[in-house]
This record gives sequence, C-alpha cells and structure tokens, in this order.
Amino acid sequence: MKAGAIILAGGKSSRMGKNKALLPFNDKTNIERIRDELQSLFDDIILVTNNPESYEFLNLKSVSDEFPGKGPLAGIHAGLMASDYEENIVVACDMPFVSAELASTLVQNLKHFDAIVPVIGGKKHPLFAAYQKRIVPEISTCLTEERLRVIHLLDNLNVRYLDENDLQVYSDGSLEEIFFNMNVPEEYEEAKQRVEKGE
Repeated sequence: MKAGAIILAGGKSSRMGKNKALLPFNDKTNIERIRDELQSLFDDIILVTNNPESYEFLNLKSVSDEFPGKGPLAGIHAGLMASDYEENIVVACDMPFVSAELASTLVQNLKHFDAIVPVIGGKKHPLFAAYQKRIVPEISTCLTEERLRVIHLLDNLNVRYLDENDLQVYSDGSLEEIFFNMNVPEEYEEAKQRVEKGE
C-alpha cells in the first residue's frame, strides 16, 4: 500500500536485560518477525535505530534520531522525517504479534486526521499507531521544549482513537495478542510459548 512503515528499534531494554528487538523466536529474531509481517503489505519500511550496525542483516533503510536520548517521540520524529509517504504506521520493536492487516486499517482511517491511535482495555497505544508526516514540526516543538511523552504530542493533534469495537471487525486474531508487548523476561517467555503454540 502507498504508506510508510516505521519500526522503532530504540529503547534501553533495561527491564528486559537484553535488546528486545533481537530476542529469538525459533529461527527468527523478534524484529525479523515484525519486518516480515509488515512487508506483506507495506513497500517502504524504515528502521529507526541509533545502532544501525546491529541491524544490517535486516536489509532495511535505517535512520538515527535527530534528538538522541529523547525516547520514542524522537524515534517517531526521525521515522516520519525519513519517510517518502504522507501516511505512515509506527510500530515499536517489542510487539512480536503485530498485524499488517490491522496496521493497514489504521492507515486507511487516517484521512483528514493527524493520527489514529488504538485504545485497548482503556490504554492508548501510540507506538502501534498511524501518523501523518505533516506533524513533524509539532513533534520538533515537543522535543525542543522537553515535552517528551507521546501523550503530550497527541494533546496537540487532531487524533481519532479507535477502541476494541472499532477494531474487532478488522482483526484476524486476538487484539489482546496483537497489542501484547514484552518488557520483562517473563513476558518474553509467554510470547515464546504463544509462538510455539501457533506454529
């Protein structure tokens, strides 16, 4: 589809104790799973990382933060700046069950909105969400003013929030699983068990 896909491979992974993007699932790393899923529908995939040498094996276009050390908001900024498309999906690298179909749906709902953000179980998910490239100046302002939480950005945008009722129609799997993210070793073990059951 005519949209960009941006994978955020930043983060210190301090609670996990190792790089979440490179955690193995059978014969693939976590980030390979995400790349392969997104490549089924998106032509242009950009990897945002400040350690590009760690990800050369992915053969993806990679960019680094213009505002290093400022968290995921800086990653969204770098990805949108590098994208050739106005409409983009942003995906964090700690979501092993991300769905390209659902990503496509989020992008298709962008239309005149600045962003489409899922809300699952009452929790906003701005790191699996669709954004317009035109919001880059707004992100730059947030970063310059040290308003670093993505929620601070959303407060200044025209955002449409989609909840379970909006998304269930499009999802070919469990929304809870698609939005599952790994922060600690126990969650990685749970994800591995889910992968083994599904394959």
